[in-house]
Amino acid sequence: MKNYLEKLKKKIKNLQGDPHYIALGMAAGVFIAITPTFPLQTFFAIGLAFILKASKAAAAIGSLFSNPLTIPFIYWGSYKISSLFSKNISALNIKKISSAEMISCGADIAAAMFAGGAILGIIPAFIAYFITKKVFIKIRNLQLIREKKE
Repeated sequence: MKNYLEKLKKKIKNLQGDPHYIALGMAAGVFIAITPTFPLQTFFAIGLAFILKASKAAAAIGSLFSNPLTIPFIYWGSYKISSLFSKNISALNIKKISSAEMISCGADIAAAMFAGGAILGIIPAFIAYFITKKVFIKIRNLQLIREKKE
């Protein structure tokens, strides 16, 4: 796990582009990660980054927010929010929830869960954007300082 985190940290540091471009990609990835799109979240995150003209690599990294540890919480949150919009959501077995389970329950259930996830994903996406932008502004400033010293 430690080795994986070190590799991820290195990939993040090596992202190319200005801080806004990278931060927008990261926000797109986190937003999609919080929608119930597992296991296709990376594909959708890169697609959203393409539409937003943002960093596709940062979007792929941001989509890792959806993982086996966070998925139960993400799907539970999506379920709770979507239950406010759809009375049919009770047909979904929350203990066995998955993308396939949602689709098997019908398009209205899948749409409600996706809408719940989209609502749930707005705040973390904004947080990811601002944190990533701030971090990359610092990284770029440090790079400029190093270049001036050389």
